[in-house]
Amino acid sequence: MCRVELTRVSAALRAPINIALAMVAGLALAACAGTSGTDFFSSQPAPQQQAGTEIGEGSVKVGLILPLGAAGNAGATAQSMRNAAELALSEFSNPDIQLLVKDDAGSAAGAQQAAQQLIDEGAEIILGPLFAHSVAPVGQLARARGIPVIAFSTDSNVAAAGVYLLSFLPESDVARLIAYAAQQGKRSYAAAVPDNPYGAVVEGAFKQAVGRRNGRIVAFERYTVDRVQMQTAIKNLAQGARAADAIFIPDTADMVPQVVQALAANGVDTRKVQLLGSGLWEDPQIFSSSVLEGAWYAGPDSTGFRNFSGRYRARYNQDPVRTATLVYDAVALVAALTKTQGQKRFSAEVLTNSSGFNGIDGLFRFRRDGLNQRGLAVMRVTPTGGQIVSPSPRSFSGSGT
Repeated sequence: MCRVELTRVSAALRAPINIALAMVAGLALAACAGTSGTDFFSSQPAPQQQAGTEIGEGSVKVGLILPLGAAGNAGATAQSMRNAAELALSEFSNPDIQLLVKDDAGSAAGAQQAAQQLIDEGAEIILGPLFAHSVAPVGQLARARGIPVIAFSTDSNVAAAGVYLLSFLPESDVARLIAYAAQQGKRSYAAAVPDNPYGAVVEGAFKQAVGRRNGRIVAFERYTVDRVQMQTAIKNLAQGARAADAIFIPDTADMVPQVVQALAANGVDTRKVQLLGSGLWEDPQIFSSSVLEGAWYAGPDSTGFRNFSGRYRARYNQDPVRTATLVYDAVALVAALTKTQGQKRFSAEVLTNSSGFNGIDGLFRFRRDGLNQRGLAVMRVTPTGGQIVSPSPRSFSGSGT
């Protein structure tokens, strides 16, 4: 069995805390896919919440809220994330924590009830919930008691001081990608963005990122899944896109090839312009599409996720969901802080230290406003998967505030 090795840190937290597994080739800084878009898809909660359970026998009580009783993909995702929490504890060296697992059934009311139970049971920190609509009621209760929350929502609007998001935020993907594109001499951009909540988030991030890099947007269109409307939007985009250095298409793997083909049909030479995508591009359908070969997208280095997946399969005889690594890192983080940081283990000073942490999903740190920053790589689409063209940074620069 692999052991989690910790880097002991000073009280000043001058270096990242390593919470990842020590593998044969060194410390695995690992990864999962980019933004999953979890909060941009609906879930149907089951009418009954499952009974709470405990994992571990340590003295430090840690809450974990997941939609275990929700129907469909939400419930299946939650079970995979719970498994990852169990795996993290089993691989950690003598963790002094006990996980109190509560089901919110995918509802805000269920999350509020779960949070109250955890507070009554003495939880010092709460991990979860998963969905944005459940984070606010949990955060409200927890903050009133001085209990920090590390949630897994991808909606940056629910972050706050004391309510931290460990998810992959679309804004991080876009900022990293546009920064790299600018370094490569890209100045003029076009974008085709899905007309949905996810598209609204990346639109704002894209416009800000281009502005920060002194670039210009020569064409911009939103489109829906309606084929006629999409064709009209792409036809309008194509007029300005011919003058662009790069075209940004942040959508799912089933939609992106259609958009690129429509651009080509309207006179855009997609082999001469640089195609850009988001973390949603970490998908086999993207890699198998010949029209996307050579395109760039940002996300974590996938090495660690592959290693994590192998250990997960060996234990549970199935593949983990991509978001499972978020829970693994959260549990490993609280175990590491419990072991190294004494009574201040979950204080804002410790959780928001500017050096950050190294986990299965790579380098990350929490900001004081509850958002996070991640050390992401830039990948090039190839038939065999994402090929790194700009590696993840090894450390953060600046305060991260």
